[in-house]
Amino acid sequence: MLPKVETKEESVWLGFRPSLPDSLPVIGFATKSKRVLYAFGHQHLGMTLGAITGLIISDMLSNKTPRISIHPYRPNRFNLL
Repeated sequence: MLPKVETKEESVWLGFRPSLPDSLPVIGFATKSKRVLYAFGHQHLGMTLGAITGLIISDMLSNKTPRISIHPYRPNRFNLL
């Protein structure tokens, strides 16, 4: 259909994928500032989980109760004190 379009196959998937010890992402407000909202650590599932994480973040920024409990994903879950 498009004979003049150059097609060159390249590998573009490269980079670090943050992982946490419990394999769960971090979703929630920073403990020291309610102006910082974390949403990272989805490992290799970022493309899959990005949409629901976006909905959760949208709810949180709108001061609504998130669609699912974010307790397992809270940023301070590794604090030992």
